[in-house]
Amino acid sequence: MTLTRRASLLAAAGACVGALAPRAAHAGAQVEEPLADAVRTALSAAIADEAPPRPRFDTIEQRLAHLEWLGAASDRLRRRKADHYMRVEFLEAVWYESRRARLGTALVLGLIQVESGFRKYAISSAGARGYMQVMPFWARLIGDGDARRLFHLQTNLRFGCVILRHYLDAERGDEFMALGRYNGSRGRAEYPNAVFAARRAWNIRDA
Repeated sequence: MTLTRRASLLAAAGACVGALAPRAAHAGAQVEEPLADAVRTALSAAIADEAPPRPRFDTIEQRLAHLEWLGAASDRLRRRKADHYMRVEFLEAVWYESRRARLGTALVLGLIQVESGFRKYAISSAGARGYMQVMPFWARLIGDGDARRLFHLQTNLRFGCVILRHYLDAERGDEFMALGRYNGSRGRAEYPNAVFAARRAWNIRDA
């Protein structure tokens, strides 16, 4: 085998490995902070596993508004998630988990766009995982200790939304400061401003 041929094969093999490996996410790092026992207990209860129910609506108008939002959001996400059923499953889970945590769905989608680019298996240089780039220490603090589960769709969204709600409560509703804490860059403008900009694209009725 010639040196040129060998080099070509090695380059091709390297490209295959690179394609199979999770792409790094350009995210910051949530900072592990001491939690009071009452806070830890409350957060643990908040992430307790529970399958999201099918959306229920009091009126046909609410249901139609939700379906309109789902269709519009699915169209906007098509470039990043080609499979229709995967898009719908993802968006329904985001819709449910954001509302469960009393968060705006558009805010959560904007955060996911900035944190992971909607990549399920994204990993940051700090080790944050999944769609909402949850740091593994949260699995130990308020979960069952198995950080591998942070790649599961609903588990990742549940943790991410509960953590963001915790930071919002700690910052008395200040989204700018809460997002900074979520990213590990509290007080700096780059990350919150990026999330706010991304949120604008997801401000669809019913979100």
